[in-house]
Amino acid sequence: MTGFTPFTALGGGFLIGLSAVLLLWLNGRIAGISGILNGALARQPGDSAWRVVFIAGMLAGGAAFWWFTPQAFTPRQGFPMPLLLAAGFLVGFGTRLGSGCTSGHAVCGLGRRSLRSLVATIIFVGCGMLTVYVVRHLLGGQA
Repeated sequence: MTGFTPFTALGGGFLIGLSAVLLLWLNGRIAGISGILNGALARQPGDSAWRVVFIAGMLAGGAAFWWFTPQAFTPRQGFPMPLLLAAGFLVGFGTRLGSGCTSGHAVCGLGRRSLRSLVATIIFVGCGMLTVYVVRHLLGGQA
């Protein structure tokens, strides 16, 4: 992503928070994306329609942002496919191990003052910082 401005980050953060609040207020559910996606794929009777609508809304929001600001989406090139697959696997493993993803723990869990979410968020952020340090300074990459 190029052309980062704080306004897009603030707007995105506001919309994520608004969607989490609306989902909790209107549906009584926590907006953890990994749990929502897992529940949508598991197809539990009577519990998957709102999950599919939520995911469709996320995709539609991303598509609308791309439509109005195509310059914001310049894909980075040159990443080796095995490294991308390993990174995706580690993110999925960490999400499963932590019983939730960043959105569930950092956005919703911290808002509910969950100690478990605080610990998970500290570990997520710490691992991210460590990964950037290793890739940039020890491996010489441009993460």
